[in-house]
Amino acid sequence: MCGRRKQWLSASFLHGENSGKTFFESLSFIHNFFIFVFYNGVTKEVNTLKIKRIDIVLIGILFIAAFLNMYGIWQDDAANQYYLASVKSMTQSFRNFFYASFDPSGFVTVDKPPVALWIQTIFALIFGVHTWSVIIPQALAGLGSVILLYIMIKPKFGTGAARVTALVMALTPIAAAVSRTNNIDSMLVFTLLFGSWCLMRAVKRGRVIWLLAAFALGGLAFNMKMMQAYMVLPAFLLFYLIASKTSIKKKIISLLASLVVFAALSVSWAVTVDSISSSSRPYIGSSQTNSVLELAFGYNGTERLLGQTTGLSHGTMNAAGKGTTQDGMNMQPPGANSSSADGNAQKGNSSKNGTRRKEAGPRRRTEEAHRERAKAMAVQAAEKA
Repeated sequence: MCGRRKQWLSASFLHGENSGKTFFESLSFIHNFFIFVFYNGVTKEVNTLKIKRIDIVLIGILFIAAFLNMYGIWQDDAANQYYLASVKSMTQSFRNFFYASFDPSGFVTVDKPPVALWIQTIFALIFGVHTWSVIIPQALAGLGSVILLYIMIKPKFGTGAARVTALVMALTPIAAAVSRTNNIDSMLVFTLLFGSWCLMRAVKRGRVIWLLAAFALGGLAFNMKMMQAYMVLPAFLLFYLIASKTSIKKKIISLLASLVVFAALSVSWAVTVDSISSSSRPYIGSSQTNSVLELAFGYNGTERLLGQTTGLSHGTMNAAGKGTTQDGMNMQPPGANSSSADGNAQKGNSSKNGTRRKEAGPRRRTEEAHRERAKAMAVQAAEKA
């Protein structure tokens, strides 16, 4: 190509009286062609593929968060022994894994839905059942929450505000504390923040798929800690109604579809388990009627919000004003003292408030016996290991 160009330039230069004009016109053409290709072509592509500069301050904040979230997780007392024993049993069979069985024999489940415990069990299967291996998912979820807050704040309020938000999240004592245990709260927060990010994208881009993803993550969070995930639902609905730029008709239709997805995912595991015969599955721990739905909306629902002395699970107990207990109240974990659920009959002349306080006693002692049994089984498993 270069040879042909030289020949063309030489021939143009030797053209008699117009030779000078032709030569400089040729040089001008080559120069303009080079400018066009390089600046309008190559430079444009380089700008398109330009890598965004990494925020060094964010990296430092993540190192701080990682240190706080993972400090001391290798110590034996760092993990909740109740959930650690459950994870150990869940690694032994798919049946235990699906139901989140507390004991290896599959007699009773834990008092929480299984999604977060499934994640812990997968880590335990990969790295072995250790204190640190079941805490790592929560520590990573804590880091993810810091990153999500940074990403959510930066576009509207700038880099400075995003850094401050991420730093506050990393240094919040309770956030760091729950991130270095195998309790479920850190995973729940991360999932709901992820849903909030999807909701913001739904408003920004006007696409329903992001709205459905946000509510789907809310349904997934329900299967981590049940009705605590519903606390963000009013904020999700109100934010989309106010911030979305679509018509009111489209808003309502989109929200109705999203609520269907939210409800379907929320109760999917619960309905599946409740539809199976009670003789073919473990007893639902901390429930009175051996039902996941009763556990979700009773013990893990209204009782959590109203102080564990009222709620759906006590409705039958107070139905006739006699303070009688259900058969489910007598359900004990393996080896628990049966007297923990008995001997607390209410007197007929007790006041309404006094009756409720006394009725809470057997339930609390049943839960204490359940957890003491969990710790004993965990210690036995550790000694055998």
